[in-house]
Amino acid sequence: MSVFTFGETTIALRGSGPLRLGGSMDVSIAGAESGVAIGLARLGHEVRWAGAVGDDEAGELVLRTLRAEGVDVSAASRDSGAPTGLVLFEPRLPELTRVHHYRAGSAGSRITACSVAEAFSAAPPRVLYLTGVTPALSRTARSAACLALQLAAEHSTLVCLDVNYQAELWSSGEAGEVMREWAPKADVLIASDDELALCLPSGVPDDAGLRAKELLALGVGEVVVRRGAAGATAYSVQGRVHRPALAVRAVGSADADAFVAGYLSALLDGSTTAARLERATAARAFAGASRGGWEGAPGRSEPARLGPGMR
Repeated sequence: MSVFTFGETTIALRGSGPLRLGGSMDVSIAGAESGVAIGLARLGHEVRWAGAVGDDEAGELVLRTLRAEGVDVSAASRDSGAPTGLVLFEPRLPELTRVHHYRAGSAGSRITACSVAEAFSAAPPRVLYLTGVTPALSRTARSAACLALQLAAEHSTLVCLDVNYQAELWSSGEAGEVMREWAPKADVLIASDDELALCLPSGVPDDAGLRAKELLALGVGEVVVRRGAAGATAYSVQGRVHRPALAVRAVGSADADAFVAGYLSALLDGSTTAARLERATAARAFAGASRGGWEGAPGRSEPARLGPGMR
């Protein structure tokens, strides 16, 4: 197994305009962990996703979609005592979409450390992918993530931590407390410019380069900073590598998962940091051209269509 990840996958309803006006909605699924899992599977890697869904039709859609995309869901479970979560996406401007979460008490928030341990130990992966969304869901979900970090250390599994701060789910204070504890355990830390502050004590200047240097000193193997339209930068003890974003006509903004999938895909292939950023920015460009999120993630041969070096 190349990658193991777990977290909540919800039903996603994407409206065509303001919710109060009604109208049609597209039905799909959403979740950072499952989005990255789908992106990696499309790029040719073996991925296992563990999570809990309700014993309902929404849960069936989640599992059916992941299976259809080639993601191993053998470790997933059904919770008859809680529903599958729901997220509503409300477009307000071309660059602004309001997100409404209906996840309190959902099946996905009730994932346990026991289920994660079983899924991890069944086939220790090369990479563990964690996000800051999972610990925000509940105490049990946070405990499960802590155990996964422990198991990764015991099995010499590379840890990729995606900060992915969601203000709707928890406060910056709560997130910072967890991220400061977890960050030094990460081989690859992925964050936006503003998310880096959550991983460090106060007092570090508001400069991505300085913050990355502090994180490297704490033990992080590599810091990858997503800068949206400005591209992405990777910092390590070997130095700094930057790649600009690709100029494509963006339709959606849910492209962060594809970026992570592209980066991890190239890492698993043994590529250089520059090549990892190139595949990540190419995958992001494909996903951004789709109104959804994971739906536009590219297949193995597609990044090369964007030009030389995009492999």
